[in-house]
Amino acid sequence: MSVNEDFRRVRIAAAPGEGAVIELDGHDVASAVEAFRITQTVDEGSEVTLYVQQGWKGVEFDGLAEVLVEPADVRHAVIGFLDAVDWQKLDEAVLDRDDLDGRAGELTRGTLAQLREWAAGA
Repeated sequence: MSVNEDFRRVRIAAAPGEGAVIELDGHDVASAVEAFRITQTVDEGSEVTLYVQQGWKGVEFDGLAEVLVEPADVRHAVIGFLDAVDWQKLDEAVLDRDDLDGRAGELTRGTLAQLREWAAGA
């Protein structure tokens, strides 16, 4: 098996509620990584994207998975959260709120407040 020079050795072990182990070529980089994405298609090898904290300087790499390093971005988390919202449950929750006051924009304010509460509890 030949190893492509663009590929790096990557080890990720993660479980809900536990800290992740993220190593690149044996170097622990978990403290710099805010999120990661692993993708693979039938025709291509694995690709690991690491979303790192601002100012991360990196380590030297050598390995078996193509690694893309990008600044951390919360858009993927926000989109995932909004995709998981059941619009009917949101509608019911907003209409049942005690803080609706009849003023202009009350449903928008109620929707934002409800989403904020759900996000805080997620």
